[in-house]
This record gives sequence, structure tokens and C-alpha cells, in this order.
Amino acid sequence: MTRLKMPALNRIGQGARRFTVFACATLLFGLPASLLAQPVAKDYPNKPIRVVVPYVAGGPMDFIGRMLGRKMASSLGQNLVIDNKPGAGGAIGTDLVAKAPPDGYTMLLTSSSYASLPVISANLPYDVVKDFVPITLATNSVGFILVVNPAVKARNVEELIAQAKANPGKLNYGSGGIGNVMQFAAEYFNTMAGTEIAHVPYKGVAQAIVDLVAGRIDMCIGSATTLLPFIKSGQVKALGITASQRWTELPDVPTIAEAGIKGYVYVPWYGLWFPAGTPNEYVTRMRGEVVKAFDDPEMKRVFFEQGFVPVASTPAEFTRAIVDELELNKRLAAKMNFTPQ
Repeated sequence: MTRLKMPALNRIGQGARRFTVFACATLLFGLPASLLAQPVAKDYPNKPIRVVVPYVAGGPMDFIGRMLGRKMASSLGQNLVIDNKPGAGGAIGTDLVAKAPPDGYTMLLTSSSYASLPVISANLPYDVVKDFVPITLATNSVGFILVVNPAVKARNVEELIAQAKANPGKLNYGSGGIGNVMQFAAEYFNTMAGTEIAHVPYKGVAQAIVDLVAGRIDMCIGSATTLLPFIKSGQVKALGITASQRWTELPDVPTIAEAGIKGYVYVPWYGLWFPAGTPNEYVTRMRGEVVKAFDDPEMKRVFFEQGFVPVASTPAEFTRAIVDELELNKRLAAKMNFTPQ
């Protein structure tokens, strides 16, 4: 779960706490009976399960989905089929799942941007609290990496901040779309560093990285999974990691807190949801399959090397993580004077 340490945000308020109480009650104590009265098939699953990833192919969620899918297929007796549906910062694919039949054959796999979109988007066609059933917080990230194009003269975070302050609005950063966790990580950087690095939204992470490598944008704060090969090849420069500790795959890259912004920590997560009304038996079965997949030490090793820490939380634990994230993002958006678009 994203952990931001910003005492000033605690003064932004009571509305967020009221929202938390409402969200917890809705998620933990259930949906209307009309939505819950769904038939349970004893032979579930008896056909492939569609896993909607609301971003373009090639990002961290594709890795998570494909690795879990391969591991879970044998015990499920069915394949998990990744279906990339990008657009609107993840809202298009997420809405597709919200409106899918609650029969256990359509799942959403996305990041903690799930809990940032409602904060900055005025007219989402779905409700993150009412329209979904949390299955499991599958993994945490080992942290995002702050990278810049080699043409950017800054050699470290302090120099990047100095350059940005000397030229307000001239430097820019790319993200996977408005409301994407990459945007919140970068805007949190702006807030804590006192910089004005401009946002360039894309339809997905891969497109942002392509333009970063080509020099069309200056910076990204993005997934270690996606950025590691570009860092190792020298196509981008890594200046810092957003976690509270360094990553063993990049031991020479300091945390951003070490490198110049004391207290900066931002750790995204990735999870699975069903549409609201999906039988609890299916939720329990799917979460159990994720737990079994991560019981394999080799799976854990591969995930960690790719920048992920397996979690496989219970639905209730995931619910609390979502609610905490929604409240946190609401406070951060208020601090940054975000106007819902």
C-alpha cells in the first residue's frame, strides 16, 4: 500500500474520515441483497477467466497477470486470459469489469491508481466502493524508480530539483494517464520538493517510456519492472527509488529520501477484483489460488527480482488497504489543489 508521510495533510479533514467510515461499511458489510443473489456453479470454473488490465500491454500488470495465470491454470483447470483495455487513465477497462456479469469469469487486475482516479475524476462511470468485490492485494511494489532521459543534465535528485526550480514548468514527466499512480508519485515529488515539473499523460506506461527514451519527455517515476532494462542499457538514468530502502537489483540507486527529499516514500500495490455481486465462494476460491501460487519459493524469487513483494491478502485486508488509499489520495489531492476533471 502507498505510504506517504506528510503531517500537513492530517489537517485536511473530517470529510475524508466520514468517507472512510462509509466505504468500510459498504465494503465490509455487504451490498444490496439483489446484487448478492447470484447462483453458484459447483463446477466453477468451467471455462477460461478473462482478466482485464486497463492499460496497454507490456506494463507491470501484464507481468503479474501472466505469471499468476501460468501458475494458477493447472489447479484451476482453466486459463486466465489477459485482456488489455487501455484508456482514460484506466477508467475504460475498469468500467468494463464493473458492468460485466458477476459470474466469476471477469476479473480486474490493476494498480493502486484504482484508488486515485475517484479523487481526481469528476464523472467516473463506476463506483469503486459499490461496483466491485475485492479479491486480494496480490503484491506490493519494491518502489518506483525516478528516471530521466540522459539529455537531462541532473546527475542526482538534488541537481534535478535545482534545475526544475531554476526553470519552473520547463521540465516534464510522463505517466500512464490522469489519475495513474505514476502521476501521484510525481506530484507528491513536486509537492515535497517545491518544484513545478509538468505532467504529460499517456494511455499507458509503455507509451510514456517510449517517449522518455526518445527524449520527447524528461522524466518518469515508474515501475521497477518496466524501467530496469532501460536503466541497465543506459537508455535512461536512475536517480532514486521511492521506497524506504534500496532495491537489491539496483543497489547503487539511493532512496529519494536519501537523495534529497527527507520523508518521501511512495509504494504502489496491485490487486484483483470481481464485479459486485460475484458469489463469495468464487472470491474465496480465487484468493486461495493466489495464496497457493505464492507458496512456491520460485514464484516469490521471480516476483522480487522483477520489483514485487508477494502479499496475497485476504479480501478484508485488501478492503482496508483500498479505503486507506482513497482517504490518503483525497488528502493529497486537496494539498495539491487538484480539481476533478
